[in-house]
Amino acid sequence: MWTVVYIASSEKAATRLKEILTREGLLVKLRPVGTSHGENLGGYEILVPESEAEEAHEILSSALSR
Repeated sequence: MWTVVYIASSEKAATRLKEILTREGLLVKLRPVGTSHGENLGGYEILVPESEAEEAHEILSSALSR
């Protein structure tokens, strides 16, 4: 099961965080939220397998505090 670990405000931010998590060996999916007529209005969910959620939170916490 995939778990949302963060919601990024833009595709650029989501992609950057996905790259950080992927470099650490985690599986990552991005999913747009709040879409309307093909337009993303609500950012992007960053999802990882449930078993990797705790590790993903630690990595994201470190990356976002810089």
